[in-house]
Amino acid sequence: MNPIAWRLATMTAIRDETPTVRSFTLSIPDWGGHRAGQHVDLRLTAEDGYSVERSYSIASEPERAGEIDLTVERIDDGEVSPFLHDVVVVGDRIEVRGPIGGYFVWEAAGPMATEPLFLVAGGSGVVPLMAMLRHRARSGAHNPTRLLFSSRHLEEVIYREELDSLAATSDGLEVVHTLTRSQPAGWMGYNRRIDDRMIADVLAPLGMGSRSFICGPTALVEVAANALVRLGLPGDRIRTERFGPTGT
Repeated sequence: MNPIAWRLATMTAIRDETPTVRSFTLSIPDWGGHRAGQHVDLRLTAEDGYSVERSYSIASEPERAGEIDLTVERIDDGEVSPFLHDVVVVGDRIEVRGPIGGYFVWEAAGPMATEPLFLVAGGSGVVPLMAMLRHRARSGAHNPTRLLFSSRHLEEVIYREELDSLAATSDGLEVVHTLTRSQPAGWMGYNRRIDDRMIADVLAPLGMGSRSFICGPTALVEVAANALVRLGLPGDRIRTERFGPTGT
């Protein structure tokens, strides 16, 4: 399989994650698998020949064969996400290519399988990190792992029920939430944007031998990465992926 060749994928399932986020399952012919953290390119072509491409992180674990999940936030003025949310139905065919990327990946094999894992996400930046957590669960890894996840409101927490289920298995995963805009009555998590003190508190049980992956809006990624460096985590143990601001 040539990962840079375009191929036609078939939409086999669509499900809501939040009021503005949906997951799309694509069946891809000759899909050779991916690594947790990689992405694919998706291309839409209009009848007049105009085409547009976007890159989307793969949300599903590598253990699933022949298909992938893409989790996409609807951006009202976007060219691709409104089409996916409002027009695409099960059975439609869409051009994709990939998997792409080899830097922002985590594998439950070799030294990574036992190292403490510290994940930091803002909004839809959780998508590639979810692929890592699903991969971790499917592979049976029990390395100490913490996810610090920043969302604006509780109803906007992507994968909330699945994250709760994964954390309840007592396999070494803990999920820590912060809600930056509103919090429900009795909220026990953080209630502010990610900052140095929050990073230090959540990282502390894992220690400086951790490997960290950070994904989200540029401002959040910079705050988290700089905080880790100031705490003394070696730079080669910090991987980042960022996108434009979403207000998280």
